[in-house]
Amino acid sequence: MATRRLDKVNELMRREIGTFVQKEFDWNGTIVSILDVEITEDLKEGRVWVGVVGRMAPAQVIEKLTRNRGVIQKAVSKRVILRNTPKLTFKHDNSAQRGVSMVNLLDDIEKNLPKAPPLPEGETDPEI
Repeated sequence: MATRRLDKVNELMRREIGTFVQKEFDWNGTIVSILDVEITEDLKEGRVWVGVVGRMAPAQVIEKLTRNRGVIQKAVSKRVILRNTPKLTFKHDNSAQRGVSMVNLLDDIEKNLPKAPPLPEGETDPEI
């Protein structure tokens, strides 16, 4: 069970990693968001959940972040002072992509649904 302190550490790490990743990396028209961070209670390991929407494949983004893990950890450790700097592992969270797909699906349904004929003058909609 996560303690209140651990929740604060997770949120602080999420913000710092997200800020660093946005400023220091070029994503070529892809939106990369740090959605959540889960640090272990001993502060030695952390999972970083990454949302990806755009041109780059999620696997490419995760691979790029993993390749640069040391740089990210070093930069974050300068801003977030902890007893241990957690070893970060990056995981893809596809909830952002699912959200975009759902919005696109709803837009398609709205465009392709047949329109009801207009009511004759003076009549009201029986469902209202």
